Amino acid sequence: MSSTDSPRVPPAVAAAVPKPGTVKVAEGERLRSVALPGLTLSVRSRPGTTEGLPPALYVHGLGGSSQNWSALMPLLEDSVDGEAIDLPGFGDSPPPDDGNYSVTGHARAVIRFLDARDRGPVHLFGNSLGGAVTTRVAAVRPDLVRTLTLVSPALPELRVQRTALPTGLLAVPGVAALFTRLTKEWTAEQRVRGVTALCYGDPDSVSPEGFQAAVEEMERRLQLPYFWDAMARSARGVVNAYTLGGQHGLWRQAERVLAPTLLVYGGRDQLVSYRMAARAARTYRDARLLTLPDAGHVAMMEYPERVAAAFRELVADTEALHRQRDPAPTTTPARDATDPAGEGSADGTSIRGGAKSAAGADDTVRADGADGADDGDDGAEHAGGAAATAAERTTEGTTKSTTEQGS
Repeated sequence: MSSTDSPRVPPAVAAAVPKPGTVKVAEGERLRSVALPGLTLSVRSRPGTTEGLPPALYVHGLGGSSQNWSALMPLLEDSVDGEAIDLPGFGDSPPPDDGNYSVTGHARAVIRFLDARDRGPVHLFGNSLGGAVTTRVAAVRPDLVRTLTLVSPALPELRVQRTALPTGLLAVPGVAALFTRLTKEWTAEQRVRGVTALCYGDPDSVSPEGFQAAVEEMERRLQLPYFWDAMARSARGVVNAYTLGGQHGLWRQAERVLAPTLLVYGGRDQLVSYRMAARAARTYRDARLLTLPDAGHVAMMEYPERVAAAFRELVADTEALHRQRDPAPTTTPARDATDPAGEGSADGTSIRGGAKSAAGADDTVRADGADGADDGDDGAEHAGGAAATAAERTTEGTTKSTTEQGS
């Protein structure tokens, strides 16, 4: 069964089912829905403290939601105008109309949102599955990305950790249904304890309030008719993406990323191996690495201050390099064209972008960012630059949810 076979719950039916419970909205956040061609996304925003700040977009991982970024977003509100999306079928977003949960399908959702909102270029963040999705976005649409920050990105590994195998098994047809039957007596609290133990370097670091908020969110999700379908089919999409070779492989696409990149890896990550950090740092063209020995799979939730500080350094260094490369105009006469000293950056360092294509001379990148890597999807696609079509549903809340596990 491919990642685009007809879902067991028709998207139109699933979207029409009343959503059980209420999604938590932290103080200072706003939640709204944005309708796009073929999908509707729930968007959590935390506006910047001053006008004119550059935009940022946060993309969660498998089983997560925009709430996964609620600890990091307030730490950066003086630097960026932040928005975090719920990928189709996760959080408060209904399934996509075409049932496409592949990595490319999720990347198209991100690209459609950015194109419709005219938000690019953005500081793009991704965790786990979201790291694979944002890598693909940055590779095929470099015009949309200022910088890329990846927390435990889900990139192919030859030797997968044993602790990650149960998550991968969700991709096998029938396993999700079997797991649902075997665990039907499990309480939401038991499920959250299991996810916390898997995703956190120190599960005891989760506050009682955060744990209770995660339990309430789990109870809400378990009532959604498409919850396990979205999980299984997104897991299948990751596995399919891992098997792609050539120019559409995730590691090859990582090589094509032009944006300055911050990589964050946790030493206690049970889902993405810590040993992949060095390879990732070699692969992304303009990368820096932050390793947190005591962190697990969701460092932005466990050590948000460290991640925020590293991001600020990335932005500061990027801006300094831009100033070095493109200094402000002066009255100094221009160099003669034959002057050998006029060669650009003195240290050979540059922020790649602009005229150089991320896709390469022999690649064709469609306007919507679908470069042919379909992870097993059917290739059906609407124009990625279509405008949003529905009014926004805005909810302001004061209940702070500090933790929500996602892989």
